[in-house]
Amino acid sequence: MKTEIEAKFVDVDIEDVRGRLREIGAECEQPMRLMRRVAIDSEYMRTGKDSFLRVRDEGDKVTMTYKQFDDLSLHGAKEIEVIVNDFEQTIALLTQAGLAPHTYQETKRETWRFKSTEIMIDEWPWLNPYVEIESDSGDKVRETADQLGFSWNDAVFGDVMAAYRVQYPHLNDKETIGSVAEVKFNTPLPDFLQVSKGGRV
Repeated sequence: MKTEIEAKFVDVDIEDVRGRLREIGAECEQPMRLMRRVAIDSEYMRTGKDSFLRVRDEGDKVTMTYKQFDDLSLHGAKEIEVIVNDFEQTIALLTQAGLAPHTYQETKRETWRFKSTEIMIDEWPWLNPYVEIESDSGDKVRETADQLGFSWNDAVFGDVMAAYRVQYPHLNDKETIGSVAEVKFNTPLPDFLQVSKGGRV
């Protein structure tokens, strides 16, 4: 499996990040676009790993990806990804094989390139925007983060739930966005993300 070398920096201002990217000479490869995906978590696949299977319509292509997290670190994410030609038919194939997706998710992503490093500005429902920096070495990820003015002490590792858990620190390990049937923009905040003045809702 391919190792994904990446780090996230959460709660960013998108226009500020765009300005920093332009200052270091990065180029926007794909402007902000809506993406849609479905996922099947490890408990449904029974891999025994912290993993999931995803089909994602990225706007310019459709991919199917198996992603596994050996640990929450710079080098902890592993993946196998293939390009498929039809979002709905791939979902239908998996469903017929007994791997029906249990969550539909909408996100937004803008992709920038700086030398051999990819920088993504991501938006998810109920979450402040964050930046993901990915490259072919940890040194390049750290160097790019430094050039963009991010402190390495603020780096977050893992899937998107790592970002949600920063913003919603009351979440336990079992509470995930993957448990929500439809994750869409402009929809009410799910109960498990809410905290009242007296504690949990």
